[in-house]
Amino acid sequence: MADRIFDELTAGGIREYLGPACSALRIEVLPEVSSTNTLLKEKALAGAPAGTVLIADRQTTGRGRSGKSFHSPAGTGLYMSILTNAEAQDSARTLSVTTMSAVAAAEAAEAVSGREARIKWVNDIYMEERKVCGILAEALTSPTTGRPDRIILGAGFNVYEPEDGFPAEIAEIAGAIRTRVEPGARSRLAAEFLNRFYGILTGGRPDYEADYRRRSLLTGRRILVLSETDPREAAVLGLDEQLRLLVRYNDGTEAALNAGEVSLKLS
Repeated sequence: MADRIFDELTAGGIREYLGPACSALRIEVLPEVSSTNTLLKEKALAGAPAGTVLIADRQTTGRGRSGKSFHSPAGTGLYMSILTNAEAQDSARTLSVTTMSAVAAAEAAEAVSGREARIKWVNDIYMEERKVCGILAEALTSPTTGRPDRIILGAGFNVYEPEDGFPAEIAEIAGAIRTRVEPGARSRLAAEFLNRFYGILTGGRPDYEADYRRRSLLTGRRILVLSETDPREAAVLGLDEQLRLLVRYNDGTEAALNAGEVSLKLS
């Protein structure tokens, strides 16, 4: 689709849509990086302040959770990382930033597409049973104290389907947010995400957990819980107050799953 070149992604274009809460963000848009999370970590260790936002048109080695790669071609996606001032005191804080960003990403995707977005626990955004966004939050360790002190939040959006389609290994699950190219759509998506994420992060959305539960893709469905031992089939009951996944196994036992303990796939 040659017309994709007209959906230019620029810092100025993003700022046109930003609200007051995001006016102080330092936004940099680059044509290509290895990984926005990796590069932003380097910048943070070199002194970049919280509120630095790094966005790329293409990633050569984009990363997802558990070391998985994230397909990041030029002209079709939005790949961004944010250096937050959220103190990474423990894994629970990193998880909360992940869930905040998942709600923000789902709402932003809906805003630029008019289509419903759901959250596949814990960090994937789906539209019509297709993954359109993945999120990766990583704690940043202070070189001075040796303790986690900030969080880098990465989000990768499939805005349009690549001209040659998605790679075979993800073709059955990957999807795109928009079906038609629109100039400025990627810049607007970036701004919609930033506006919503910072609205939640700064305490303006104390009910965001309810929105996360409402958007749960897995509630009421059957999944395979893939742990270090044998896979176990389970029914998803919902999410508790800590946004742990509540499941009932075939033997009747129930469990609350923490992110990072298991991998999941629909049964």
